[in-house]
Amino acid sequence: MSGFSTARLKMVDGQVRTSDVTDRRVLDAMLMIPREAFVPVARQALSYLDLDLDVSEGGAKRFLIKPQLTGKLLQAAEIGEGDNVLVVGCATGYLAALTAKLARQVTATECDSALAAKAKDTFAALGLANVACKAAACSEGDAAAAPYDVIVLNGATEVTPAELLGQLKEGGRLVGVSAESRPPRAMIVTHTHGEFGHRALFDAAAPVLPGLERAAAFVF
Repeated sequence: MSGFSTARLKMVDGQVRTSDVTDRRVLDAMLMIPREAFVPVARQALSYLDLDLDVSEGGAKRFLIKPQLTGKLLQAAEIGEGDNVLVVGCATGYLAALTAKLARQVTATECDSALAAKAKDTFAALGLANVACKAAACSEGDAAAAPYDVIVLNGATEVTPAELLGQLKEGGRLVGVSAESRPPRAMIVTHTHGEFGHRALFDAAAPVLPGLERAAAFVF
């Protein structure tokens, strides 16, 4: 077993399972998808550490969220094999690749066009034919492929993502970290009978996605 394969197994056993992730499909996806493939070569040694991993290369900071949070959000999303899913702010595409193992079709968006291109190349290299990546603002989503059964945020939002919620199918759900108040919490938002219900899942922290920041308050 290679060093990365061993590290991947340790990540799943030591970080993800121990965080109450028991969904077999999620665990299998995290064992199958090589996280190091989505990390710049100079930082690949950090691929399986329990941290939000910076994968930016010269632009604004962009991250792969922590493995344990990744697993818990995917479990909470309850993605079905026939689902159409949107992954927002995918960075280099790790969360979108995992989602592609769970869903029928995945659309990923990333505001950094260079990272979006890297995500596309990595999906192709891994033979993931059911995931597409588009360069787009995190707040916009992708209306062309909507409505979505599930929307997953690869990070946190400090505002209500109204445009994203508008792309949810009736009965659909959005999962991510809400940093609108303190402490930040992982949330699930469900769309039922034209209304949106919000439920806190657990305390969690993640980098705020570009375009989903709270407006700066005026200071004298």
